[in-house]
Amino acid sequence: MITLYDHPLSPYGQKVKIALREKGVAFETVSPGGLGAGGAAGEFAEANPRAEVPTLIDGDVRVFDSTVILEYLEDAHPTPAMLPKSAADRARVRMIEEVMDTHFEPINWGLSELRWFKRAEGEQAQAIEAAAARQLAGFFTWLERQLGGREWFNGEAFGWGDLAVVPFLNGSAGQGHPPPEGSKLATWLARANARPSVADTVAEIAAMARGAGMPNVAELVEKGLFKREYRDHRLEWMIKSGGVEVVLKGLERNNIRFSPEFS
Repeated sequence: MITLYDHPLSPYGQKVKIALREKGVAFETVSPGGLGAGGAAGEFAEANPRAEVPTLIDGDVRVFDSTVILEYLEDAHPTPAMLPKSAADRARVRMIEEVMDTHFEPINWGLSELRWFKRAEGEQAQAIEAAAARQLAGFFTWLERQLGGREWFNGEAFGWGDLAVVPFLNGSAGQGHPPPEGSKLATWLARANARPSVADTVAEIAAMARGAGMPNVAELVEKGLFKREYRDHRLEWMIKSGGVEVVLKGLERNNIRFSPEFS
């Protein structure tokens, strides 16, 4: 059986779990220890030198990066296909995925920095959130254009283009920034969330909250026991959105981290 190192809140992990469920591939999930403090070790760290979720283990095969994992699953389990048939449509949904992974995701991530981790408060937090709201509105407009007259981003059937979007829109909605009510995008999101593959994946977040729940992560950050990873697009977003002082303060207090060195 496939083992997926994952965290329920990871939109990248959610993408992979939706694909696995759509394909009917059995898997088990494992939450790696030490992830939040940058101290991951063991099989997980050996399989993924970046020490991040998701990481997939399939027998002797080790795959990291959500996009590469999706490509592996498409090759290893081609039915049902998640990618559209034509080369043009495949390129189209891959570009949507790239935008969501590297441009949309850091907005949700940055809002979490404010709300859960209390990196900024007062006027500074309000200014950063205003920038996030403005940016999200632009992305919602862009996504509406990508959807066009299609029922699904993928085309006639749910697929790669849809699983690449739904975790991130659910994330923004959870941060208080859903797509505009009555929009084509909001209608699509409701339809996508009704699919069992998506509903089961979303339910895992609620199950986590009902279980051990979320610790006081803001306190852990303050004590340096939890270090959020500021890599590439996330660092860029925080700086361009008015949070350069957040980054400098995190560096001073040693409660942010960057990608580990390869060895």
